Amino acid sequence: MSHMLREIQEQPDWVERAINAERGNVARLAATMREQDVRFVVIAARGTSDNAATYAKYLLEIVAGIPVALAAPSVYTLYDARLRLGNTLVLGISQSGQGTDVVQVLSSARSAGALTACVTNDPESPITQVSDFVLACHAGEEKSVAATKTYTTSLAVVAMLAFSLADRRDLLNALEETPEQMRETLAMRETVEEAVARYRYMEECAVLARGVNQPTALEAALKLTETCYLVAKPYSGADFLHGPIAMVDSGFPCFLFAPEGRAYASMLELALKIRERDGEMIVIARAPEILELAAVRLPVPVEVDELLSPLVYILPGQLFACCLAKVRGSDPDNPRGLTKVTLTR
Repeated sequence: MSHMLREIQEQPDWVERAINAERGNVARLAATMREQDVRFVVIAARGTSDNAATYAKYLLEIVAGIPVALAAPSVYTLYDARLRLGNTLVLGISQSGQGTDVVQVLSSARSAGALTACVTNDPESPITQVSDFVLACHAGEEKSVAATKTYTTSLAVVAMLAFSLADRRDLLNALEETPEQMRETLAMRETVEEAVARYRYMEECAVLARGVNQPTALEAALKLTETCYLVAKPYSGADFLHGPIAMVDSGFPCFLFAPEGRAYASMLELALKIRERDGEMIVIARAPEILELAAVRLPVPVEVDELLSPLVYILPGQLFACCLAKVRGSDPDNPRGLTKVTLTR
C-alpha cells in the first residue's frame, strides 16, 4: 500500500485528534479576537494550504460574518508593501510551517500591529515564531509528497475557529461527528478503484464545485495534476458558465462535486448543461437526481451539513487521484519534480 493511500485512510483518526487537541487553543484565539475587536482577516498560504485558506474564507464570512482576504505573499516579499492592519487577524496556513513567503507575511503583519496566528503540522517550525497563536494539525508525519491528512486536519481546525467565533454549538457538535462520516465515506474506495481504469489515458478534465466546496474542486484538481500528470482545471460552477464551458464537447471529462445544500441546485443545472454538450461527468454526490446524469457515479454514503461537506467530499477526490496514478504507472508518493517542502519568495 502506498503512503498516500494509507494516509488517506488514516484521516478520520487524525481529524478527530485535531478537534480534541485544539479546542482550548481555538477558544483562546476566538476570545482574543473578540477582545481586540477583530473586524477583518487576511490569510496567507500556498498550494494545498491555500485551498484550506479558501475554505476558511467561506466559513468565516458565512458563519462568523468577518470579511476575509486571501493574501498575495509577493506584495510583501517582492514589493515590500506596508499594509495598515489595525483590528485585523493575519492567519498563516502552512503544513510544514517552513513556507518562506508565508512566514514573511506574518512577520510583516506582526510588525504592523496585527494579531497573528498559524495553522501548521509542525509546532516547532519557523511560522510559529511569528505567530501569537499556534493551532496544530496533529496529523503525524506525512510521508507522501501529495498532502492529504494535513489538508483535512487544517479544514477541521479552521472550521472549529469559525464556529467558535460565531458561538455555533450546533456546528461544533456536527464537526465532532465528521470523523465517523469520513470513515463511512472511505468505504467508497472499491467503487473508485473500479471507476479509474476508464480514465487511464485521460489528458485533461474540468473539476467543478460551488460555494463552500470550491476548495474541494481546487484540491481535487491539484491532487490529479501532481500525482497523475494531467491537466485538471478547477472552476467554480458559476464561473464555468461564463466561458470555460466552451471546452466541453463529446466525451470531455468533468468532475462534479455536488453535496446537498445551498449550492446543489446550481450544480444540478450545470450538470444538465454539460449533458446537453455530451460531456462525460464523474459525479460525487448523494442525491440520486444528479447521480443519474453521470457516466460514472460515485455516491457518497452519508448525509453531512453542507458547511462541513468539504471534509467528506474531498475523500473520493483523493482516492481517485491516488488510484488513477497507480493505473497510469505513476508513484503517487513521489510525484516527479516535487518535494515535500517548497520554498518560494
